[in-house]
Amino acid sequence: MRFACIALLLVSCRIALLHVNEANQAEQLLRLTQSKRSTWSDQPDPWLDLDCADSASSPVYVGPQDGLRDADKITALPGQPGGVDFDQYAGHVTVDPKKGRALFYYFVESPHGSSSKPLVLWLNGGPGCSSLAYGAMEELGPFRVKSDGKTLERNHYSWNEVANVLFLESPAGIGFSYSNTTTDYDQSGDKRTAEDKFTFLLNWLERFPHYKNRTFFIAGESYAGHYVPQLASLIMQRNKLAKGTLINLSGIAIGNAYVDDVTNNEARYEFLWSHALISDETFARTRRSCNFSAIDEECSKATTAADAEAGNIDIYNVYAPVCVGSNSSSESGVAMAVIDPCSNTYVKAYLNDPEVQKALHANVTKIDGPWSLCTHLSWNESPKSTLPVMKQLVAVG
Repeated sequence: MRFACIALLLVSCRIALLHVNEANQAEQLLRLTQSKRSTWSDQPDPWLDLDCADSASSPVYVGPQDGLRDADKITALPGQPGGVDFDQYAGHVTVDPKKGRALFYYFVESPHGSSSKPLVLWLNGGPGCSSLAYGAMEELGPFRVKSDGKTLERNHYSWNEVANVLFLESPAGIGFSYSNTTTDYDQSGDKRTAEDKFTFLLNWLERFPHYKNRTFFIAGESYAGHYVPQLASLIMQRNKLAKGTLINLSGIAIGNAYVDDVTNNEARYEFLWSHALISDETFARTRRSCNFSAIDEECSKATTAADAEAGNIDIYNVYAPVCVGSNSSSESGVAMAVIDPCSNTYVKAYLNDPEVQKALHANVTKIDGPWSLCTHLSWNESPKSTLPVMKQLVAVG
């Protein structure tokens, strides 16, 4: 199978992303890594064998999509500013009709020659955090939610200035994505989410057929260090099995990504120490107590003490203020040009507004309780490292 160049971009900082308070994503990831310490062992990585699709693949559900694109078109979002010069869509795409599983998306076309621009799928991580809340509303989407939680302003650094951007809430149970089978919320894992994302893409492309042959990129952050390369590998497997191009994958990009267990766990405490957030003695204890490839009780005690000593910080931007109550940085007297540590609060208020949900064609199942930015999932399957998958993607061109 011939692809355009698979461009792997590992970035240590988010280019063109606003560094907002993402403590919820960080907490989700820390919870996952802590759960893996005592209960997980090395697991086979199904993405490393491009030939496995020949023997292990199952039919993918593709349902009728007639009329759904027009139904998903957003007339206007409540509180959006004037002069919006691009089309936006939102809605659910069924990925498993038997289990009633459907994923929610928000799509913004470029205002500048959208027909010639590439298609980019953006994935936030956690696992368990919303790409609508973080990616679309706080980072690279076209709008920011103002401090009143009701009105929007344009983000002049939005990625839809140069691409058509598709934000996906995944897996089922995250944001407005849902499943009618309760076990789907508790028995998630990398393989299922990759398969659901692939099924979503095939159905979405039927709904938006003029994007079928478009240059396609996958990008993301945090636990998308797993999501992105795994989905890319699955696309390649399925293209090979189909002896054709089901999805025209051209490149992947990940930033601030969770890629390798051992490196991530060890580097966390080196980072805290090198930025004077924990003492020499506390850091020395983690070095003395921990073999990060097999964390035991003594290491868990040492790292828990280090996390507590670091205190209430935004681990993705340790020099930024954190949100206290509902006060924004400007209200609390902190002079910040672009960072508002309470953005999560504004986004949550906005996306819980019934009129906003109506405009987005969201919450069709009537969520039991308020919509939230992140949902805790019991992640039952995840390789310790996705570096081998990324090396494979580069090696095959």
